[in-house]
Amino acid sequence: MKQMLRTSPRAAMVLALLVVAAVSMKSPLIAAEAARALPLPAADVAPPQATSAVVVLAGGCFWGVQGVYQHVKGVTAAVSGYAGGEKRTAEYETVSLGTTGHAESVQVTYDPRQISYGRLLQIFFSVVHDPTELNRQGPDTGTQYRSAIFPANADQAEVAKAYIAQLDQAHAFKKGIVTRIERDRTFYPAEAYHQDFLTRNPRYPYIAINDLPKIDELKRLFPDLYSPAPVLVAGARSSK
Repeated sequence: MKQMLRTSPRAAMVLALLVVAAVSMKSPLIAAEAARALPLPAADVAPPQATSAVVVLAGGCFWGVQGVYQHVKGVTAAVSGYAGGEKRTAEYETVSLGTTGHAESVQVTYDPRQISYGRLLQIFFSVVHDPTELNRQGPDTGTQYRSAIFPANADQAEVAKAYIAQLDQAHAFKKGIVTRIERDRTFYPAEAYHQDFLTRNPRYPYIAINDLPKIDELKRLFPDLYSPAPVLVAGARSSK
């Protein structure tokens, strides 16, 4: 679906009409994932002395993941990129082949004095994506769209592991969570035209159908954490 980005205007229009038609028929392939209120992690990372911390999260197309976290209070930066593979393959066309080991990911930088790591995970599992879908999200399929957490340290890894177990034990979802915890993976920022894509292209069919509803659910489920003004990536340019 995201390959529409490089199609001609005429082809993009045809595809957009097909998408709208599919939505009117309530196609399960492109319906937005159902958000739900989930409990906080029973355990959380102790607040560090530093005023900034980082975690990398993968939950399908990075446009939507970035867009959600850019509207979370306490998040100071959210950058789309790739994690899980090698530096030489960290570019969009190659990652899209699904053979690089990379997942489309977002590096979230946050102020632990304003929001905890556990709260970020709560949003990740509640709003950002469906953690029970294996190697896919909505209309996108392949390992590059897998659900994964790339923890910055052992404490983050342990909290994520415990939270997944907590949610599975509580049967928070109808199916088991397939989110992978992948340690010691380098994050590589994506191309500039991918940054702030949701904010810059709100009428883009993929965004309107799959991602804008997530922003609405963030506001509904986490009104105390929702920020109407997104934190944008400095220097990013429009895809137009």
